Amino acid sequence: MTRAAKILVPLGNGLKVKVFYHNKCFDGASSAALFSRFYRERIRSDVDFEFSGLLHRAGALFDESHFDGDENAIVDFKYSSSPKITWWFDHHESAFLSPADAAHFERDDSNRKFYDPAFKSCTSFIAMIGQQRFGFDPAPVADLVRWSDVIDGALYSDAKTAVEMQEPAMKLTMVIESAPDQGFVPHLIPLLATKPLAAILEEPFVAPLLPPLLKRHEISIEILRQRAECTDGTIFFDITDQELEGYNKFVPYYLHPESVYSVGLSKSSFRVKVSVGSNPWAPEEPVVNLAKICERYGGGGHARVGAISFNVNQHAAAIRASREIVNELRAAVRSGRR
Repeated sequence: MTRAAKILVPLGNGLKVKVFYHNKCFDGASSAALFSRFYRERIRSDVDFEFSGLLHRAGALFDESHFDGDENAIVDFKYSSSPKITWWFDHHESAFLSPADAAHFERDDSNRKFYDPAFKSCTSFIAMIGQQRFGFDPAPVADLVRWSDVIDGALYSDAKTAVEMQEPAMKLTMVIESAPDQGFVPHLIPLLATKPLAAILEEPFVAPLLPPLLKRHEISIEILRQRAECTDGTIFFDITDQELEGYNKFVPYYLHPESVYSVGLSKSSFRVKVSVGSNPWAPEEPVVNLAKICERYGGGGHARVGAISFNVNQHAAAIRASREIVNELRAAVRSGRR
């Protein structure tokens, strides 16, 4: 493919580019990092970036007043039809909040908004679009792109590898998912765009977090060992009484390799979350589209993994939804085994 012309506009004063990303997510942080590197190299050189995390929650996902950059980008998160959003990249099957949003995207001809659910990670999607359409060279961040695919696409060789957390990217994932404050990931993102992953782990604001998180990981395995039950190929567990929303999502499959699906309930300060997943190493092929199931309850995701967020005062509704989904998945497994 012919290399694209460079679109680089130097400015006298730093343009404010606000990048909204999927918070507490390795691919979300990596997408923000890659987008910022791409933008600085191929669009404008004199730029001030501001990073703002977005979380799936019950109710409105966006606050229009927060779109206050000279340019506003959303990466690895749902579509917004706001005219203030100038860039958008996503790869989730449930990318649109409504048919109207999907239609709005289809009408867009800005060459600044991109969607492809076939990609394992949004990071690799941005790398491809940046390279093919804008002449961006993703080679210096190839390790970040590769690990975003591995982590978001669950491309580990086995559950043991996914749970043992040996690689720097996996340790960073644990740190990002358990970020101690709102400023932590925005501080980390510029490093993801410029430094090796192993070197980031040695940063003074990162290194002290690892030992307690690894200990917490060990404890979470034991809690899930006690709570997770697997019947008809489907795991169910409720850990809403524990501070474990950022648990390693592969632990249930490590504990129950015979499983096909999992449904878990967890709780944080602002939501009760129903996590729905499928075992990447399942003894039989998962056939149920989990994004479609989650969409019925206001959530979404991918065909193989999804989630639903309920308000903290909707615990009973979350339990009811999780039980309905468990019953549906168990019936699907039983039906497939006949």
